[in-house]
Amino acid sequence: MDGQIRYRGKIYNSKEINEIREVIAVHRDRSRWFISREICRQWDWRQPNGILKDMICRGLLLRLEAQKLIELPPAKIPSPYLLSGRRKPALIEVDQTPIESKLSDLKPIELPTVRRTPLEKLYKSLIEQYHYLGYSRPVGEHLEYLAMSAGRPLGCIGWCSAPRHIGCRDRYLSWTKEQRIRSLSRVVTNTRFLILPWVKVPHLASHLLGGMARRVSADWERVYHHEVVWLETFVDPERGFKGTCYKAANWIYLGQTTGRGKNDQTHKANRSLKAVWGYPLRRDFRQVLCDPLL
Repeated sequence: MDGQIRYRGKIYNSKEINEIREVIAVHRDRSRWFISREICRQWDWRQPNGILKDMICRGLLLRLEAQKLIELPPAKIPSPYLLSGRRKPALIEVDQTPIESKLSDLKPIELPTVRRTPLEKLYKSLIEQYHYLGYSRPVGEHLEYLAMSAGRPLGCIGWCSAPRHIGCRDRYLSWTKEQRIRSLSRVVTNTRFLILPWVKVPHLASHLLGGMARRVSADWERVYHHEVVWLETFVDPERGFKGTCYKAANWIYLGQTTGRGKNDQTHKANRSLKAVWGYPLRRDFRQVLCDPLL
């Protein structure tokens, strides 16, 4: 059975689908996890830091199976990444004594990365309890931070791989589709930004954004072996958010989303329109994002 499929912006043709079928046939008694990693090895499908693109490959396999282009072996264990079965983070109680002071009184403010550290559970708990979106496991490359002063948490900041296509961002960067595909890994999205509700400190949010801008690229390169050139975020005006802290931190308002989401098939808005803000980390950001040799 021949065919083709579009997944995450790439077309997979009958040749590639047949290669997947061959791997499944040879390793029919192995797990889906093994099969996806074997496909990644054969295609040399890796992240910039050398790690196999296993999760992306598994998503492709599930999409192919849903369209009856392949038949996977039965799942041996339920996927831990299915949102319907996600476990909520354990709740951790913290000191909620109000913090109402000048920004200078809190310095130095530390921004430790929490991934795979003892602070990760605290980050997840605070996001789950106090951010309106709650906590969900990021997909793709991601880093998460706590803002700390004198051992007390002030807030949380999360970053992850950027969406493939945002019209107003792509127009602002003036890159072609091919340039976007090549350079998208250099763009990251601020998916969570939380100042804890008992923390009332003027200018704290913009100060934290400034601190992030000075270090996130170096942290990304240390973990994922490539720099970050452009930061972006989405602000939901329907919830009363105006993006004031991003504006104060010199982020650039780019426009609005279409409200259709990444898997839209109707070309009609089905969610709130978000304001899109961006921030360049290099003066030559357009040149770097548009030139594959830089």
